[in-house]
Amino acid sequence: MTSDTFTEPQPTPLALLMLGRGADPESERGVECPGDLPAPSDPGLVERAYAAKAALGDKVFVLGHHYQRDEVIQFADVTGDSFKLARDAAARPSAPYIVFSGVHFMAESADILTGPEQSVLLPDLAAGCSMADMAGIGQVEDAWDVLVDAGVADVTIPVTYMNSTAAIKAFTGRHGGTVCTSSNAQRAMEWAFEQGQKVLFLPDQHLGRNTAVLQLGLTLADCVVFDPHQAGGGLSIDQLRAAKVILWKGHCSVHGRFTVQSVTELRERIPDVNILVHPECTHEVVLASDYVGSTEYIVRTLAAAEPGSSWGLGTELNLVRRLALAHPDKKVVFLEKNVCFCSTMNRIDLPHLVWTLENLVAGNVVNRIEVEPDVAHWARIALDRMLALPGVATAPATTQD
Repeated sequence: MTSDTFTEPQPTPLALLMLGRGADPESERGVECPGDLPAPSDPGLVERAYAAKAALGDKVFVLGHHYQRDEVIQFADVTGDSFKLARDAAARPSAPYIVFSGVHFMAESADILTGPEQSVLLPDLAAGCSMADMAGIGQVEDAWDVLVDAGVADVTIPVTYMNSTAAIKAFTGRHGGTVCTSSNAQRAMEWAFEQGQKVLFLPDQHLGRNTAVLQLGLTLADCVVFDPHQAGGGLSIDQLRAAKVILWKGHCSVHGRFTVQSVTELRERIPDVNILVHPECTHEVVLASDYVGSTEYIVRTLAAAEPGSSWGLGTELNLVRRLALAHPDKKVVFLEKNVCFCSTMNRIDLPHLVWTLENLVAGNVVNRIEVEPDVAHWARIALDRMLALPGVATAPATTQD
């Protein structure tokens, strides 16, 4: 005999938090959403969003990441990748409210770069990043102790990807390191080697490996992967001492799904296709592709491509669909045959955006992202080191010939 009543299982420490219930301060998945959200089926959501945004006028500045849903991106004042958007926010000091349609670490960066009188809001606090979650501050501090015990910490410079928490950026700043984006990872890593003998690259192993091998000319043998879930990172002291690049065992859940088989099958289906992927893809996929570069590079490459050319894109599906619609004179297809949305990015939906804007109209600041002052101080130091790198604003993306 079965029951007709569903009983929700009790959460465990490893379970994903249910939307709007509970909070995990040690994770990017903290989820407190007081008040009722508009129903997703409300036919007036678009009009309500336009009305609230108009009522706020110049007091609100809405940022939209490239991976956002179309229903949200239409209300963005600017679009771009995470660092571009954070800088756009910093360039708008007159706006007291910054609504970041992205994920948690992006809103943290915007809070660090904007003034104290500005409020950065994230429409849904559950919009985290699985990659950022893979490098907790406690894990990274324990890993540094391992490097100290191995006698290599003094010659190791940490470099953290933008896709990391403010706490990790602050850790990097305290230990003489810098932040990087997928566009300037090469320059950041070159700078790090000018400061020390080794690089600890956080938290995406694939971007670190692709940069070290394909742009700096190191070998795969020069790189080791530090697994925070194993004693000593799963590495011997000799391995740590011999390595030039220590890669954190982290990855992007979206870009990690693309495979060499995906590339092969698409080439068989479209013989003249150009394969263009993000450097968060695995090393094998990058080697099998024609072009590899940041999100902004992908956008620029499609815009400059010859009419009639064919492109297979290995990046987030919302962006691929948007680029296909923007370039009807080109054949633009998704590299993977299965759907590959960024699930956490997609938590920012129209009901959450409307809820955020209407609360601002009513004088309520909700879901404000505030980085603790000491963390913000050291994270800003790491970010400023990146901004001081020569040519960082125009660093070219990689092209595979």
